[in-house]
Amino acid sequence: MTHVVIIGAYGSAGAAVAGELAPVAGIELTLIDDGDPGGGLCILKGCMPSKEVLSAGAHRFQARHDERLVGEPEVDLEATVDRKDEHVLGWAAHRREGVHDLAERADVEFVHASAEFVDDHTVRAGGRTIDADYVVVATGSTVYVPDTPGINEVDYMTSADVLDATELPDSGIVMGFGYIGMELVPYLAEAGGMELTVIEHDARPIDEADPEFGDAAREIYEANWDVEIPTNCYECELEATDDGGVRLDVEFDDGSEETYEADQLFCFTGRRPTLSGLGLERTAISTAGEWVTDTMQTVDADHVYAVGDVNGKEPILHVAKEQGFAAARNILRQEAGQQPQPYENVHHHVIFSGLGVYPFARVGHSEASARAAGLDVVTATREASDDGVFKSKDVPEGLSKLVVDATDGTVLGWQGLHYHADSVAKTLQLAVELGLDVRAIPDRAYHPTLPENLDGLVRDCVAQLP
Repeated sequence: MTHVVIIGAYGSAGAAVAGELAPVAGIELTLIDDGDPGGGLCILKGCMPSKEVLSAGAHRFQARHDERLVGEPEVDLEATVDRKDEHVLGWAAHRREGVHDLAERADVEFVHASAEFVDDHTVRAGGRTIDADYVVVATGSTVYVPDTPGINEVDYMTSADVLDATELPDSGIVMGFGYIGMELVPYLAEAGGMELTVIEHDARPIDEADPEFGDAAREIYEANWDVEIPTNCYECELEATDDGGVRLDVEFDDGSEETYEADQLFCFTGRRPTLSGLGLERTAISTAGEWVTDTMQTVDADHVYAVGDVNGKEPILHVAKEQGFAAARNILRQEAGQQPQPYENVHHHVIFSGLGVYPFARVGHSEASARAAGLDVVTATREASDDGVFKSKDVPEGLSKLVVDATDGTVLGWQGLHYHADSVAKTLQLAVELGLDVRAIPDRAYHPTLPENLDGLVRDCVAQLP
């Protein structure tokens, strides 16, 4: 029997590895997790509960902007949190049951405990030591709080705190405007009625997007909510105000300085791999630099795999699952004397910006990344307002862009920042991953539906090809 130990079996990545290996003859599994209630970050404090609370803000936002509706609804924060908690417990129970069902198999055991390495092939958990042929580390990530001077002297709220908040102050300063900030800033402004100052280090938000999308996102935020987004600036120092609030000094790229004050500081500054307490210092494994290869094996110990947020590669839910599947396949290859294969990911990200009313999605290449890769491309860009259906649905803001290989018409990528861009992305995923020629995509208008925008992009790109 080949013994595989999975540390972090409740999370998306760990559960994916377990589900792939459990049915395989000759594999003995020990699944370890100390989670309570168990379920992993996405279910407990990440993408699932955040979409739950965003939906409440989205309903208010759309009702508030529709002059055909009378009266302005308010978000009941207590009811929002109560329903979120109820659903989270249900989702977590489903994940737990799935993992525990695997442990009903003859060669699978679940240990509800924390785990640490004793040496390269030995793990301690639940008061005993376990010898392993392979170890999979899937311990996820934890909130990252920067070491900005003065941060320990002020009160701050993280994304987890916001998801549980039943009261919010009148104003706030936001540090961190990546995925987490893009999603939670409009929630705070809409559901809490807050006035917010959001610090943006770059010229615009959404680093992975072509510039026009970041510019459009900033415009949507500042036009629709009481949000100010100073750009090209960095946090210098924090201090508490006499009335219990927070003061932040920032410096801009041009050397100028500004001071902002608010009732509350919000740290949406990302996450870091959860490595503390694993005992990696007792192994050959160093986590400095790129410590995990594209095969999901650690650089220093090819029998130890690290999948999901813990490897620091791409902290996205579907990527964590795919890395788990890849690790399971590579363990089987390695055991059979074959060469492990690298995990190859096609870029597919969604940010539920604008309360999910105006989500950003990208599949495959942006124009910038395609040109950086040396590809000759043609592109087409359409504003949401170019297609009447967006206006008819009272969501007129946003844009989309298609990137096509200029030599053979292959669809290379797409970006959308508009209503239901998250759903439209699936169609473009098929086009990109199947390598479709844009000229082969049927030119049919299913009016009045949102893919009318996609039809226009296709026509505009085809017109530029031989």
